[in-house]
Amino acid sequence: MIRHSVRILGAVALAILLVSGIHATAQQQVPPAPATNAPAAQATPAAAADQPTPASAPSAPAPAAPVLPAPNPADFTAASPTKDVVNAFLRANWGYDDSRIFQVQAILKTPVEGISKVVVLTADRGGKNNQVQSLAFFVMPDGKHIIAGDQMINFGADPFAEVRQLVREKADGPYRGSASKDLELVEFADFQCPHCKEAQANMDKLVADFPKARIVFQNWPIASIHPASVQAAEYGLCVSKQGGSPAFFQFAAAVFDGQEGLASQDGATLTLNSAVVKAGLDPAKIAACAADPQVKAQVDASVELGAEVDIRQVPTLVVNGREVLANAPYDELKKIVEYQAKMDNVSLQ
Repeated sequence: MIRHSVRILGAVALAILLVSGIHATAQQQVPPAPATNAPAAQATPAAAADQPTPASAPSAPAPAAPVLPAPNPADFTAASPTKDVVNAFLRANWGYDDSRIFQVQAILKTPVEGISKVVVLTADRGGKNNQVQSLAFFVMPDGKHIIAGDQMINFGADPFAEVRQLVREKADGPYRGSASKDLELVEFADFQCPHCKEAQANMDKLVADFPKARIVFQNWPIASIHPASVQAAEYGLCVSKQGGSPAFFQFAAAVFDGQEGLASQDGATLTLNSAVVKAGLDPAKIAACAADPQVKAQVDASVELGAEVDIRQVPTLVVNGREVLANAPYDELKKIVEYQAKMDNVSLQ
């Protein structure tokens, strides 16, 4: 693994603020932040050895959720942001997870004019982890960004709005599903990335489970570690131009299936040409198209879009502006898509 998590925030308490809490791997261009182990879950006490439990006996009640200490009104000294805005921001990020409880504990003035410090407590509703975690971030004077660890992150009641609009305007890759962009899932991926290959099962399930979604493939090749990824992206773009989205996804599936062949130049040529044939197109025509400087410029523009929306690893899925690892456990990924659709008033029926 080259890097881990949706946004590296430097410490686990901050990382859980904006990350889905999902464990998955991703490929990136920079090294990871130091790993921090989360506290171990507490085990449920066992029944006494001299009192065997009948098979029909009721199960033990679930552990009670931790009680968060009441906030001190004296710890709310900053006029901005308001507690309502902070809560809306936390709900936008965490609301899909029924197991998490949280509480705004303080909104404090700092020595720097216009910058406020926000302190939040969070814990597990199910009591599996009875430790209450405290995390903090700093809200910038514009009220639209926070500093968490070493990252500046969009803030507000709808923190994903800016990225959502940018992706709607500029994501131009082939897509499956609806032409509507009301629920748009944009996968930034690299054909030579093994974690991207793993994510394709999730992407196929999303296509089946969300027929009203527009699910886009956006090239984000990492040439520094995957030398054949740029050529694969250029071929894919040309397949899309000549055969449309259906041909592209046939091509993409074949490239991911034969991904090991991309490890050498000769193998890459054979793998890509074979995938072109499986998509029903002529390899010679696709090769000629891929040699056009305009095609390279379009791939570069896709990479630039990823940089604009702060993509740092692949596979990343942007769900109406919200970033999550595309190879996360599918049940969690599906829950996030459903929650984001609800937040954006998008009907899935």
